[in-house]
Parts: sequence; structure tokens; C-alpha cells
Amino acid sequence: MPTTPATAANSSPNGTMQPILLELVDESGHTIGTAEKLSAHQAPGQLHRAFSVFLFDEQGRLLLQRRALGKYHSPGVWSNTCCGHPYPGEAPFTAAARRAHEELGVSPSLMAEAGTVRYNHPDPASGLVEQEFNHLFVGMVQSSLRPDPEEVGETAFVTAAELAERHARDTFSAWFMTVLDAARPAIKELTGPAGGW
Repeated sequence: MPTTPATAANSSPNGTMQPILLELVDESGHTIGTAEKLSAHQAPGQLHRAFSVFLFDEQGRLLLQRRALGKYHSPGVWSNTCCGHPYPGEAPFTAAARRAHEELGVSPSLMAEAGTVRYNHPDPASGLVEQEFNHLFVGMVQSSLRPDPEEVGETAFVTAAELAERHARDTFSAWFMTVLDAARPAIKELTGPAGGW
């Protein structure tokens, strides 16, 4: 993992990784503490800060990723461009740009905030729970993808119509439609009326 001010805080002096901490928040999104990542996702879940990114190409197609099979949570399912959790004290925008680069090897352009959404989505397969206060971002991807195979199993650019077909056929993350619907106003503003989003 690249060393940034946020990741440096999660490394010990000898270079070994410490447990990853998430920011716990109240219903208004104010930070109230921290919790270890896995424990925050164990039922019934602890409300924590997260982010979801939706990147589009110049034709207005959404970049989807299929999560790598080795991921501990929701492996092998399709989801939005990328998602994750800011480190304690890390701005959600910074975390979203960082993870887009770490997972997909791209730096988003024109990335903008698209609101927040709070949800509670259990994952039937793992028993883990997503209790999240999620910061949404939309933007463009204008460079070649270089996915990290430990994070991303597959990628696809889809139109709104192709997404509907794929969503009816394939397995998606439990949170996907919640975050997509919450981000739609910003997506429509980014892609224009002809995009169909």
C-alpha cells in the first residue's frame, strides 16, 4: 500500500500494518469515535463513515467493478466504481480519490460531491452488516485502467440500459442500488439528459 499521511498513521515503526480503524459517526455524520474495520461490520454493525464513487467515461457510461474473490466482504459481486472507508481524520474526498487510484490505477477528473446517504444493509452470504453514513462522489475517468487484481476481479463500462440488464442477471453488492439512487441527481448533472441516468 502506498504510504500517505493517513496510511502512515496505520503503520507501526517496523513497517507492519496495524488494524485498520474506521470513523464511527452519529446519525448526523459527526465523528464520535473509532472502531476496528471488521468489528464495525459484525452484526448488528456500528454506524461508520464510508464513501462511494461513480466514474463515467466521455460517452456517459458508468464504470462498474466486480469485487475480487479474495475480499472478505461481498467478494465476486458487481458494484459501483469503487467504495471504501476514510481513515480517521481523512477527508472523504481525499479517501475516494486515494481508493480510485489504489484499486483502479486512475485519478478521477471533475470529481464532485454528490450528497450523503445512510443505510443498513446486511450481507446474507457473510453475515456482515453495512451500517454506513456514505459520502457520494461522481466524476470522470479519462485514462486507462490499471486494476489491482487483489481488489478488482473485472471492470465494465455500461450505459443505463446495459446496467438494468446486468443488474437483472448478475449479483450486485447489497448497497449498490441505494448509493446509485442517492447519487442520481449528481449523475444526471454530470452526464446530461441524453445519458438516461
